Amino acid sequence: MKKYKKMKMAFLGLFTAFCLISYGADWPQWRGTDRQGKSDETKLLKKWPEEGPKLLWSAEGIGQGHSSISIADGMVYVTGNIDKVEHLTAFDLKGSRKWQKPYGKAWNRSHPPARSCATIDSGKAYVISGMGVMSCFDAKTGEEKWTKDAFTEYDGQYGKWGIAESPLIVDNKVIFTPGGEKATMVALEKDTGEVVWASKSIGDKPAYCSPTAIERGGKTIIITVVAGHIIGVNAADGEILWSYACSQYQPKVKGINTNTPLYHDGEIFVTSGYDMGSVKLEVSDDGTSVKNKWINYDLDTHVGGVVYVDGYVYGTSWDGNKMGNWICVDWKTGETVYDTEWNNKGQIISAEGMLYCYEEKKGNLALVKADPKGFQVVSSFKIDKGKGVHWAHPAISDGVLYVRHEDALMAYDIKE
Repeated sequence: MKKYKKMKMAFLGLFTAFCLISYGADWPQWRGTDRQGKSDETKLLKKWPEEGPKLLWSAEGIGQGHSSISIADGMVYVTGNIDKVEHLTAFDLKGSRKWQKPYGKAWNRSHPPARSCATIDSGKAYVISGMGVMSCFDAKTGEEKWTKDAFTEYDGQYGKWGIAESPLIVDNKVIFTPGGEKATMVALEKDTGEVVWASKSIGDKPAYCSPTAIERGGKTIIITVVAGHIIGVNAADGEILWSYACSQYQPKVKGINTNTPLYHDGEIFVTSGYDMGSVKLEVSDDGTSVKNKWINYDLDTHVGGVVYVDGYVYGTSWDGNKMGNWICVDWKTGETVYDTEWNNKGQIISAEGMLYCYEEKKGNLALVKADPKGFQVVSSFKIDKGKGVHWAHPAISDGVLYVRHEDALMAYDIKE
């Protein structure tokens, strides 16, 4: 009997490991585990039914927002503006609401829907309000752990559309970019909210970009884009290691940088809409400097993000705020490989060699093979819940595709 029990436990352990390997697990922050918009999950559908993948559940009442979805430890999190106050809502994986908590005033001018995505780390949820207040909650219960108005404390400067940054966790620190004359970036102790370091000011406003972290030269470097610069900050002490002026590639610096930098093999790709183009920078071996590799003016993504797949960058162009094409660029050379019209520009993530393209105007969501030979839609369906522009980035976790459209949240089964 004991031998049988041991064999059974071993089998269950292998089965669990297999499931995790097959479908992956969490999407715990903005654009996935490393903020690159790419899932490592396998055994996902390569073609959807004509009517689209099966809808597992949907929910409303999350508030107005363009923010994406975070999934961790069996829970789903989403932010939203309810009566001018931003709320964080938590669901279980079956769509049952577990809690909903307010965390700060929403941005009160143009584009007030919530845009900051929750970051889940070590059983806690971190959020930044549209007015710049950071809060930490117990991820299971919703109990507030701490709140810090680091934006006001460091005389942060608002852009035209307030704060859209999603907090980044690096070791024991949670990162925020207030900009202004006191500090460009601030690190708070993630368990207490106390200030760990504040970087020097470079005299620039924040943009709407969520930072990412890379390893280079034996250092963890935080990469982000403020209004007029791409910067690299030492995560250990807040030292600004390098700063690259956007004027070196943008024909006219407008300060409207929204997309998290893409990183691959020692190189960084940054893109912005508004005919500002994109640039690839090479980071020095010791991480203390960058140099320009190429500039491309076709791929100038507005708010939809970009992904790297097998030597190519995929995203969209900007042809005015309401139009744009789907673009593929050679990572090595910067050459535009294709420029294809399909409905409208939009949001993009990838998994298992496939692109998930969610156009912003009518809510068509397509499954496209990541192939530089051309933009070919394999399957598509239309998101029919919610209203307004489709700006939220999709997310994938455990074989489920999550899509947010303003006050509506949907979960689709995309397992093979």
